[in-house]
Amino acid sequence: MSKEALYSISELAAEFSISTRTIRYYEEKGLLDPCRSPGNYRLYTRRDRTRLKLILRGKQFGVSLDEVAELIGLAETDMGEVEQIRKTLTYIDRRQPEIARRIGELRRLYEDIEEIRRNCLIRLSTLGDQEAGGKG
Repeated sequence: MSKEALYSISELAAEFSISTRTIRYYEEKGLLDPCRSPGNYRLYTRRDRTRLKLILRGKQFGVSLDEVAELIGLAETDMGEVEQIRKTLTYIDRRQPEIARRIGELRRLYEDIEEIRRNCLIRLSTLGDQEAGGKG
């Protein structure tokens, strides 16, 4: 029997730069389900680590914990592969328009920031020329 890699809550917290309390919160929400050591310490598997990574990535991009739970649930549900694929596609189809809208907003924000940056550089150059011309 091969031994699966196990991680302590402290190891995962350090790896992902989050608090152990955050990991326990995700456990309370049913997003993580660690096993326990004989000393009753939480032990996380590679699968738990992957779930945590998905949770954090989702959070980073504004996905709610309920949506993360739904996505994780799609992978966990005991259903046929075809049904699982269909449900996953339905979820993706529902999320894509919102993601596309957010990408558009970020592009517009980036363009606005670039314009402000260009204007600042032009103004700085103008002020630098004025300072250089005023010295003498």
